[in-house]
Order: sequence, then structure tokens, then C-alpha cells
Amino acid sequence: MCGGGRLPDSVRDKFIELAGGKNARLVIIPTASGDDTIDQDGREVSAIWNSREPASVTILHTRLPDEANDPAFCEPIRHATGVWITGGRQTQIARAYSGTLVEKELHALVERGGVVGGTSAGAACQSRVMLVREKIWEVPGFGLVPGAIVDQHFVVRQRKVRLLEALTTHPDLVGFGIDEGTALILQGRTLRCLGDSTVTLCLAAQGDREPKELELKSGQAADLIMLRRAARDRMGPRFPPEKFAAPEVPHGSLVIVGGGGMPKEITDKFIELAGGPDALIVVLPTANPAPPAVQAREGEFLIRAGAKNVKILGASRPAEIESPDFLEVLKSAGGIWFGGGRQWRFVDAYEGTSAVDAFREVLNRGGVIGGSSAGATIQGDYLVRGSPLGNEEMMAIGYERGFAFLPGTAIDQHFSQRNRFTDMAQVVAAHPQLLGIGLDESTAIVVRGHVADVLGRNKAHFYDRTKPVVEGQPDFTAVAAGSGYDLKKREPIASP
Repeated sequence: MCGGGRLPDSVRDKFIELAGGKNARLVIIPTASGDDTIDQDGREVSAIWNSREPASVTILHTRLPDEANDPAFCEPIRHATGVWITGGRQTQIARAYSGTLVEKELHALVERGGVVGGTSAGAACQSRVMLVREKIWEVPGFGLVPGAIVDQHFVVRQRKVRLLEALTTHPDLVGFGIDEGTALILQGRTLRCLGDSTVTLCLAAQGDREPKELELKSGQAADLIMLRRAARDRMGPRFPPEKFAAPEVPHGSLVIVGGGGMPKEITDKFIELAGGPDALIVVLPTANPAPPAVQAREGEFLIRAGAKNVKILGASRPAEIESPDFLEVLKSAGGIWFGGGRQWRFVDAYEGTSAVDAFREVLNRGGVIGGSSAGATIQGDYLVRGSPLGNEEMMAIGYERGFAFLPGTAIDQHFSQRNRFTDMAQVVAAHPQLLGIGLDESTAIVVRGHVADVLGRNKAHFYDRTKPVVEGQPDFTAVAAGSGYDLKKREPIASP
């Protein structure tokens, strides 16, 4: 999606690369312009693309929806690896092709791994909601870009106001403000800027929340699902709330491990709390997108420790997770183990499904939920390091909510080993109502009621911003293995 103006060679070359390079079979749709053979720079369309030496270039043009519904007319798109839509007036594109077989074939092209590109009007028509002369136009675009409004010539023509106004009507959408000479490339869920200027990603104002903008320069990336989740979250109650529930586990137990090795005493304690060696323990390797054979090894440490009934559930798609077979296994589980990896994958897989309630039922009937590394962080109320783009961003919009098995907390792992002290300080400074917990590797807290017992080889670190930070002293309380911490009183418990 290019924002108009003169198209940089880097953008045109990237489109050819995505379409297959020398094997690219291109279809060019110039319907937005006044002349179907000339682009907005006044150059002949076919000559521009033939100079890149693709396998073929076909011009496809009509202004008649009936012709756009003709299978013979659409045949070139069925064989194409890339379709480029030129600039001009997106109203002409929508009137001719919206809801027709051409639109269906464009979606099919993307599904089979091809590329649809366009500049100016050819970019704006790729979203379902289209802006024309400061208004949302009544004929929809193609909807190739889910959950977004695409606006072009963004900086040059000062269009931020109109995009933000459109988002107030559609607050569930993300605004893509693409400047001239610049493209936004969407592959899977990753958005990447390429070109001479910038792309501005916008979220609507909601209640007392100001609009949010994120500017991408060439080479920088963002995550579409992250932005769509953030737009959704802004429509609901503010999170984090001013006051959290107390950090307490009224039923069952939690075993929260800071990553690294698993000392025997931690593994043994988890198996004991699950009901002993014969109890059903369900292992969720979802945070690690490895092949099933690799995921199956996630539970081997439990089997080596004597667990006899370990079940791996690697499903990550809602239909699989909501299946009777998946949920039936959870109904019998005495323990749930969340494996390591990236915690946002747990959110993508389980949030909003019946599985989360089934996890809580394990606790309600006296069982245990455990996890290490990402499987530790997901147990907190506020999710840290949740960004799909990397694990260094502590507070990532769209991925701020954990599963809250331990309410009112934010949990980090690999703590001392990766020197993450200032990272947690940043979180509790922004949200002092949270209790921050930093767990060292090979170290766990076992939570029953409002007491956290520290097991393993190192320490747990507790950040309490309800108490003043004293200059020259640590801004956390470190509790060594063998001691405990009262999560309600927010104070250490002496070793027995």
C-alpha cells in the first residue's frame, strides 16, 4: 500500500520480489485513472512494469460491474502472482469492482501467497472503509486489509484530522496514514514501512483517552493484531484499573517459575499439588511454535520426576480449543503446566475461549497451575513483555492482560540473570497499584492463599510502590529460597 506521489524504485522492486521476481505474472488495474493505459505520472502503465522484466504483464480494466463479474474477464487474476492497482480516484475502482468476482479473485490471490499492491487510490481501496473528500464513502473497498482504514498522501496533504474523525465513527479500526513516496507492507500480521517518508498508525480517541499515534520510518515494523487488540481495548473499561483485586489464590495453588533449570524440589512440589504421580497433568506448549514432536518434549521433565499421566495439548486455534475433546481433558486435570516461549502466544490462543474458565476450575477444585518463563508471566494480572515484535517492551498495547491467576501482580522471569531490575521498576512506576514480582532462574514461588513460598536456587524480588522508595536502598524486597512473602501485607515472612 503506497501513499501516492512518485513511487520509489525500492517499493516497485519489493512488489516485484513478492510477486516472484523474474517469474512474476503481473496484472495491472488502471481503472482509477482517467486513461486506462497511462499512470498518474503520465507514463505508459505496461512499459513501467515490463522494464522490470517479469514473466508477463496484463492490463485489466473495465468500469462495468457486470463485466467485472464475468469469469472470462477475471481469468488473468487467477493466473497472476501479483496485481497492482494504480492511483487516481478510488470511487472509480469501487464502483467497478466492489463486491464483484474481481474482488473475490483478489482475495484468492492473497490466500494462495500472491501480492496485491497499489498506490494512492490503489492503496485506499484495499481497506473496507474508504475515505473520499473528508467523508466515509458509501461503496466499500475490497477489505484486503482487515480491521483498518487506509489513507494516502498523509503528511503532504495534512490528512491526520480526517483519518482521526473517521476512526471516531469506526473506533474498532486502526488507521494507516501513508505518506507519499512510502509504502506499508503487510505480510501475515507484520506491518513494515518502506520508502522515503513515514507511515502513521492511529487509534481513535475514546472517552478521556486521547488519540494514539505510532510513526514508522522506513525499515521499522509494527504488529497488526497488536494494534487491533489495542483499538478493541480502548473501547472497554480502562486497563489497568485504579485498584486490582488482592493477590490471593483462595483455592488450589500456583507454581510460578522464573525459567532456566527446574530443580527437583520444584518439580516434585508441582506433582504433589496436582494430586500425586497418578494425577492427570496437562502441559500447554503453546508459547513455543515448534513442531508437534518438539512440543511433546515439553512435559518430559514431569515424566522423569515420576508423573505417570501427562497429556500434551498443543492446540492453538479457537476451533480446536473449543472442541469437546480439548475441554474434556481439562475437566479431569489435577494440574496445568504452561510452558516457555513467548507469552503473547498464550493470549492469542486462549483469550476469550472456554479454556480459560476451565483453567480456573482446576484451581477451584484444589488443583495447581504452574509454568516457567512465559508460563510464569501469563499467570499475572498485568502481562509484561507481551509484544509480538520482541520481548524487550515491558508494557505493550493490546497485550497488557494476563490470565490473572494471581490477581494484582505483574510477573517477570530470568530476573537477576538478565539484569531486569530497572524493567520492573518502570512497570510499577507507571502502575503503582501493581505488586511487581521478579523471579530468578531455577527459582519458584508456590502460592497458596496469600502466601508465596520461595523454592529453588536463587531469589524472588517483590516491588511494592505503596511504600516510598528510599534513596540509596533497593527499591524491591529480595526473598531467598526457603523463605516466604505475604502478598496481602506485602512483607517478607521469616524462614521457618
